[in-house]
Amino acid sequence: MGMANSMKKALMAVLACALSAQSAMAAEIGRIKRAVGTASVERGKAKLTPIPGLQLLSGDRLVTGKDGQLSLSFIDDTRFSVGPNSVISVDQFDYNRTTQTGNFVTKVNRGSLAVVSGQIARSKQDAMKVRTPTSLLGVRGTRFIVEVPK
Repeated sequence: MGMANSMKKALMAVLACALSAQSAMAAEIGRIKRAVGTASVERGKAKLTPIPGLQLLSGDRLVTGKDGQLSLSFIDDTRFSVGPNSVISVDQFDYNRTTQTGNFVTKVNRGSLAVVSGQIARSKQDAMKVRTPTSLLGVRGTRFIVEVPK
């Protein structure tokens, strides 16, 4: 009986570690603040309706139609405004709240993105990057707009 209990405890410990690792991997990086018109958040194969308060995860794609717009804020105080006919990927978002440092990589596949950068961009040179099909921008604590035609 003692052997079965210790096996159960070991199994429970392994499950607890796996669950905490999974929740750490799927940590919230920001939230939708406002959504207008046709828009979605693509997470893997799922298409989520971008209602205010929807939590964003690293790897999400922001997609808007011809009448769509999204406003969102990230946990490092970066703010995005996504314009109509846009496809924007949040490829990487790592942020340490204690040191206020991290890495943030976004790809604007098409459309427009207005950015007010937050703590990550201010933490070190090129900590925030925005890719387009033809260029790579290193962001250094500023406001800017990126437009990529279809």
